[in-house]
Amino acid sequence: MEIFAISGLVNGSVAVGFGLLVILKNWRNRVNQLYFLMTISLAIWSFYYWLWLSSTDYDTALNYVQLLSAGSLFIPVFFFHWIVTYLNQERSHRIILILAYLLSISILFFYKSELFISGLSQKLYFTFWPSAGIIYDLYFSLIYVGLVLFSWLLLFRARKDRRYESKRGPILYLIIGSLIGFGGGFTNFPLWFGLPIPPYGNFLIAIFPFTFFYSMYKYKLFSTKTLTTEIGVFLLAEILLVKTVLSNSLTELILQAILFLLVSFFGIIIVRSVYKEIQQREKIEKLAGDLARANKNLATANDRLKEVDQLKSEFVSLATHQIRGPLSAIKGYASLVLEGDYGKLTEKLNDPLEKIYKSSQSLIVIVEDFLNISRIELGRMKYDFTRINLSALITELVAELKPNIESKGLSTSIKIEKDVEIVADDGKIKQVFANLIDNAIKYTKEGTVTISLDCIKGKAHFAVKDHGIGMNKDTIPKLFQKFSRAKDASKTNIMGTGLGLYVASEIVKAHHGRIWAESDGEGKGSTFRVELDCK
Repeated sequence: MEIFAISGLVNGSVAVGFGLLVILKNWRNRVNQLYFLMTISLAIWSFYYWLWLSSTDYDTALNYVQLLSAGSLFIPVFFFHWIVTYLNQERSHRIILILAYLLSISILFFYKSELFISGLSQKLYFTFWPSAGIIYDLYFSLIYVGLVLFSWLLLFRARKDRRYESKRGPILYLIIGSLIGFGGGFTNFPLWFGLPIPPYGNFLIAIFPFTFFYSMYKYKLFSTKTLTTEIGVFLLAEILLVKTVLSNSLTELILQAILFLLVSFFGIIIVRSVYKEIQQREKIEKLAGDLARANKNLATANDRLKEVDQLKSEFVSLATHQIRGPLSAIKGYASLVLEGDYGKLTEKLNDPLEKIYKSSQSLIVIVEDFLNISRIELGRMKYDFTRINLSALITELVAELKPNIESKGLSTSIKIEKDVEIVADDGKIKQVFANLIDNAIKYTKEGTVTISLDCIKGKAHFAVKDHGIGMNKDTIPKLFQKFSRAKDASKTNIMGTGLGLYVASEIVKAHHGRIWAESDGEGKGSTFRVELDCK
């Protein structure tokens, strides 16, 4: 008989442990709440079962039987309520729930009456085994059997229903666990009704909450974490608790109790540390997921920006092509009129036509810069590399720009080594040096423009130095970017766009050379240098 009493202690401890593990995870969740209430009812029944079978006198045994019966009244009710809540069918079975609770509460008032427990007597090897009264017969048939069978029916139906396809795994475990648990508990009742069948299945009751808890681990039936660690700590504590209760002496009781408390204390610390580690890992995984999604969105946006940028470049290319034609015509006709091909000009017309000619020339340069940028961005810039005399090219440029230098009253210092040859695209590289010399003239109000070229150790070094507006150290790194200009540059040259140096830089890069700028500061002039391979 002692082994049956121990089964009650084990069942109660397991029920309380699993119930607490669930409710402490998320006590606001209704499914968790009902599971906890069901396990507490099962624990009340189990602990009083242990005390009853451990009793040595009639009155004590009867008192415990009455209490365990009162606790067991709500096991099937909470089980049914838990099942319909999990299946989202609570509303459709509200009337049955209300009647079940009302009937259980009503019967609770008779738990001390002989109509519930008629008495105790010797049955098989149990000294004090109860006999059921008429009210207990009503409870057993209507609530215990009726509600449990109806719960199983709902679970079997749900397992075949497509609406519960995602819950088929957990439902299977609910069916198996409840069949084993209630089946084991059912073996207690034959002796109540005079049938000589011992309650060997009582040990199976512990499988009831354990099976449900396992389904949480496998199918995440509840909101739980750190299950493996918790179950390990819990089972160890359960074993120590049972050993403590079954101690044969005071010394053994004290030692076992201390060991139980120590294991429980350190077990809680371990679970908390594992839980924190999992939380940190989840945060990292969430951040990694967010980062991956952000990178994906960024990649998509970047692809879209590239597409838009290409469309922009194609539009600029098309638009500037269309603009360049009319501008060239304006410049050409203005030149013809100024040269007298359409008759002698009056003094009043000469000045405005001169302005039209110069403005159209400036606009053509700007349009050409835009065209070059669009060609560079679209990868359509073509180069025709040939051997050219760079010395002659720069000398020619200086001669072409001499009128501009003289008109501003600037002096020049020319130091060009003879016959410096490079491999380059004649037109493109000429555009680079023309831009640099022209900038030096435009941004210098007075003083000297110094132009030099030499070839040392296979490198051609070109430099143009002015006494113009100069630059600070923050401006120099940005000079060769699109639309970037030195501070106060617009005061000296309104028509500048900040595109010429960018185009020059890209052309020099295509020639495997270097281009850079130097300045001692604002108002102290600038020096632009180009380095190319030479012969």
